[in-house]
Amino acid sequence: MSQTLDLVRVVALFGMVGNLCLADPVYTLTDDHLDFAPRNAATQARIAKVVAPITQFVTAEKFERRPAGAATVRVHKTTGAFSQASANISFEKELDFKVGNALFRKLWVSSPSSTIGSDGLGPLYNARSCQRCHIKDGRGHPPEGPEDNAISLLMRVSIPGGETAATSEIADYLATVPEPTYGKQLQDFSLAGHTSEYSLEIDHTDIEIALSGGERAVLRQPVYRTANLGYGPLHNAAMLSPRVAPQMIGLGLLEAIPVDDILAKADPEDRDGDGVSGRPNIVWSLEYDKPMLGRFGLKAGNPTLWQQAADAFAGDIGISNPLFPDPWGECTEPQTECRRALHGDHPAQGGFEIDHGMMDLVTYYTRNLAVPVRRDINDPAVLRGKEMFYQSGCTGCHTPKYVTHRMADRPEQSFQLIWPYSDLLLHDMGEGLADHRPEARATGLEWRTPPLWGIGLTKQVSGHSYFLHDGRARSLLEAILWHGGEAAPSRDKVVKMPKLDRSALILFLESL
Repeated sequence: MSQTLDLVRVVALFGMVGNLCLADPVYTLTDDHLDFAPRNAATQARIAKVVAPITQFVTAEKFERRPAGAATVRVHKTTGAFSQASANISFEKELDFKVGNALFRKLWVSSPSSTIGSDGLGPLYNARSCQRCHIKDGRGHPPEGPEDNAISLLMRVSIPGGETAATSEIADYLATVPEPTYGKQLQDFSLAGHTSEYSLEIDHTDIEIALSGGERAVLRQPVYRTANLGYGPLHNAAMLSPRVAPQMIGLGLLEAIPVDDILAKADPEDRDGDGVSGRPNIVWSLEYDKPMLGRFGLKAGNPTLWQQAADAFAGDIGISNPLFPDPWGECTEPQTECRRALHGDHPAQGGFEIDHGMMDLVTYYTRNLAVPVRRDINDPAVLRGKEMFYQSGCTGCHTPKYVTHRMADRPEQSFQLIWPYSDLLLHDMGEGLADHRPEARATGLEWRTPPLWGIGLTKQVSGHSYFLHDGRARSLLEAILWHGGEAAPSRDKVVKMPKLDRSALILFLESL
């Protein structure tokens, strides 16, 4: 049997949350979980000068070639360009990075196995390793034809309701609960003797867009079907959201941006009248047992890299860990055989399938996957494209640069001038990109601004040029043309600009 992702039905069930005017309260959000040195007035003034918007595009900016500061690495002309360690990593820490890499690449197996360090897979899962989705630490892709699988694209699922004591502390929290039978996401793989949850089918319709200069572009509108549901029909209020695995570089530097610098960009009521009203996602931290700023995930649903990794181990691979201790991973109460299956929890690993120490190593690895150096930054066409990027208003969401915290315990990320091109805030991207599935404070129309650094190396690393949350865009131009909502004015400027300027804009993005 199959079920179509019917957005109209979901909106009717949940309400037009994307059109609500949500007043943002004043949150006491801090970085007190980090060991950082507060900035004095002189340092703040110096930083403000460095990160101020530019007005001339004749030459590249100072330090622009190194988007990750001292952590920036040279470009490898191979598929391994995103798999390098931060350039400023110490010799002593290289082993931690390599062991973390091994855990990231580890192929987990079913229990019991010959070693306690590798068993615990599933019983239901989306992939056998982190690397299977984040291929070469790069971007995943939707299935490329009937012979390809959806291993780097997963389907999140939930239903409305379910406020908890924790979420009630977060104003404007859009409460959801896992789908009663299938949990938080659909798993398309299973161990022998178990039934997988579904298989994904995608159809496409074409949308033609007329551009200036007689050019035309064709967008690919996906329609998703959850076929071969293994445990009966989905709940009639199920909200589905397809997600392609994002690239992994620079994540530790995003984690090191001061929360105040991110919140300073928020303008939920659009008081400056520029049409951009970014909002922070506020989520519950399982690590620190309090509300925190969401930074990671396509809707900024996780506050830290540690929690992001733990969530992925449990949901994607079925591996229990200190934050998500269920040995059966995503198996729900109705999936009784799945819950009764042998698991890999062991006292030698703290009673989990991956223990705290191994989680620390995986997190260290993901925190230190380096951003490659920029290319062609003084090419006149690239500089012209950068000017078009600014003139089109793209920097209203894609904030070019920040200075990270000074942190004694994270020297690789400490006090670096970085160029991620993201404000890490939520923005209404319009009906065309909407999934109509809330996540914490993010509505069904909102997505977190994705960082752009490294985007020009996608083809080299991942072997494709698919972009956006579900990989529907087959080029950077298509990705721009899908922008709606708050980004519609910028998109329209790109549509109308002279062909040479539009080409220059793409060259600039490819240089990032």
